[in-house]
Amino acid sequence: MTSFSSTLRIHLFASLMAALLLVGCVKDRNFNPPKEACAVDLVANTSFAAIKNLHSKGVVQIHEDLILEGYVISSDQEGNFFGTLHFQDSPSNPTEGFQINIDLRDSHLFYPMGSKIYIKLKDLYLGKQKGVYKLGGVFTSFGNLSIGRLPAKVVPQHIVTSCDMDISVVPVQINLGMLDDTMVNTLVELNDVEILEEEIDLPFAEFQEETERNLVDCNDHEITLLNSGYSNFQAEILPSGSGSLIGVLLKDNKGFHIVIRSLEDLNFENERCEDSIDEFTSTSIFISELADPDNNSGARFVELYNAGSEALSLKGWTLTRYTNGNIEVSSTLDLSNLFIGLESTVVISPNANEFERVYGFAPDLGVGTNSPADSNGDDNLQLIDPFGKIIDVFGIVGEDGTGTNHEFEDGRAVRNPDVLQANATYTFDEWVIYNDTGASETLNEPQNAPNDFTPRLRN
Repeated sequence: MTSFSSTLRIHLFASLMAALLLVGCVKDRNFNPPKEACAVDLVANTSFAAIKNLHSKGVVQIHEDLILEGYVISSDQEGNFFGTLHFQDSPSNPTEGFQINIDLRDSHLFYPMGSKIYIKLKDLYLGKQKGVYKLGGVFTSFGNLSIGRLPAKVVPQHIVTSCDMDISVVPVQINLGMLDDTMVNTLVELNDVEILEEEIDLPFAEFQEETERNLVDCNDHEITLLNSGYSNFQAEILPSGSGSLIGVLLKDNKGFHIVIRSLEDLNFENERCEDSIDEFTSTSIFISELADPDNNSGARFVELYNAGSEALSLKGWTLTRYTNGNIEVSSTLDLSNLFIGLESTVVISPNANEFERVYGFAPDLGVGTNSPADSNGDDNLQLIDPFGKIIDVFGIVGEDGTGTNHEFEDGRAVRNPDVLQANATYTFDEWVIYNDTGASETLNEPQNAPNDFTPRLRN
């Protein structure tokens, strides 16, 4: 009978020989996987939209023999992706994307970028978090099911590459002002972006820490650039110029972020945006409507209009309110995060939830009560450019609006449609004013929301 120690020595010797053979055959981690693993007979029988429709609440397990087809857009070759595989429904102009959580290292060797894959969905779990759909295994935390990584040994049972040649995936060209949830888990290209100025001399990531850096465009739209502290380029210094960036668009509870696959996804050879581009003055922007509905104070708003021929950023602009007859500013609203299109409006609400309930859409900016957007109709407002110049006004500072020609209590003040320039001096003839008194040639017609108001529409 063979002794236990002899058997152990035989197993150790066999393991050592296998390891030596592996080292001798594989020079680095970038070997090509055997092609016989590809599928020639699989056919997709469902769509991304159909799978997402299977989700109702929490985590659900898929029991049907469903097969989903997609194209790989992520890669863990440089270490910036880990434990996830991202794929979309088409190599160009995708309509939807997905991610599947897998516990498989060097997944790029088996599922390279551009490869067509089939996902055998039976027995996988489907979940949704912050609007993002995920596939994978499952784990329990505090009694709740969550999507986890699919164990490495079962990954090939569910993810199979097609025998088709890998193709180049074309990123969708977008700008930071047009992001929406349909783009999540798809490959996108951002143009005219740059690293936030105060981060230029920093590395892509802190050592062994997931690190958020920030991208900004020339209109001050921002997005987080998420980098792994274990990536091969972790210690590289962030580029100082501007240009384009390709990456997988993701989303979590903080909002949108983007992850690059390698430094080849960056092309920052252009000069940075000049400060003068996004700080300017213009008399094409002015107050176009003020609302104090008689039936709902929560539906108040301020509307601004851009009569100009180009879209403009409101970086550095402010809206100030002088309550009643005060000669000192009562509240100030920073408009820097707003971008106003040509011949378009922006709407500001002191109660975003109530505004959306009443008017059926969200305001461009939600602020708090007692802000300039929350006037009860007898206050005075000023629109001020980044250089401190008063561009447009409503009312007369120091004069309580009650009983005057600039009172819109329980009503509205609407700029005449033929007004195409701001006016730093209040001019009654430029306005149609409704209120509950009819004083000083105003209209004694209290206004009710939503029917008597036109937010976003220039009359």
